[in-house]
Amino acid sequence: MKSSKLVSYTGLSPNHSGRRTHAIDRITPHAVVGQLSVERICGCFAGKDRQASCNYAIGADGRIGLCVDEANRSWCSSSRENDQRAVTIECASDLTEPYAMKPEVYAALVKLCADICRRNGKKRLVWIAELEKALMYEVKPDEILLTVHRWFARKSCPGNWLMERLGNLADEVNGKQGV
Repeated sequence: MKSSKLVSYTGLSPNHSGRRTHAIDRITPHAVVGQLSVERICGCFAGKDRQASCNYAIGADGRIGLCVDEANRSWCSSSRENDQRAVTIECASDLTEPYAMKPEVYAALVKLCADICRRNGKKRLVWIAELEKALMYEVKPDEILLTVHRWFARKSCPGNWLMERLGNLADEVNGKQGV
């Protein structure tokens, strides 16, 4: 599995579990809580003491970084099961709720999600806002399900700004896929 060609910076983290044990069928976007550069986001996961990582980072200027190869499981969403299935993406955001993201960050997230879908043979990105319904949903072979960190831990991540836009994110990605 090749990682995205949209990557303009690579800062690989040692914090991962090696090869995934489940095919990719989820994407989990996060708010990094800071208008950080892609280099700073990847740098957050450079040391083993942090015990956290993500597959991709999107800096405040919309540049995309690779922190953990897409073929490997990152340590990002407080759920081993979710991380085995999900491509995880940390996105630069404001420091306070609703953790708004700049237009460049959101546009890069749309492009990266569409790229992840395309490279993994998925035609449709699915957003189901209800936790129970989403986690019970049987993802079809040509789909990827959006999940969020707050479903797996007592966190507000990805913040209300992105939570309110996840349906639009799915629609925009699906539009790029011709769905």
